[in-house]
Amino acid sequence: MEKEMLVLAELKEGKFEKFMGWMQSDEGMSVRKSAAHPEKTVGAVIPDKSGVMFKVFVHNEEKMKELVSGTNPIGKPIFDECVVKMTAWDLTKVEM
Repeated sequence: MEKEMLVLAELKEGKFEKFMGWMQSDEGMSVRKSAAHPEKTVGAVIPDKSGVMFKVFVHNEEKMKELVSGTNPIGKPIFDECVVKMTAWDLTKVEM
């Protein structure tokens, strides 16, 4: 079952380009694909590039938790180098 989540990543100073480069690399895409559908991801950048926000469509919540907590074995090196913290929220649609 697909679940919508919002992920906010606070980045270390000067690490925006390195982090985003990895996220778009073959290695980063494989990690992202293991948890969510990258082609559906909606991203935004904090104006001073100190962080990014992603709306993701998750198909494997355990893998997403690994990625967000920095415990994914493939993603851990880039997480340790670039990320201060990552937080995720479940999203639910509000009917109007």
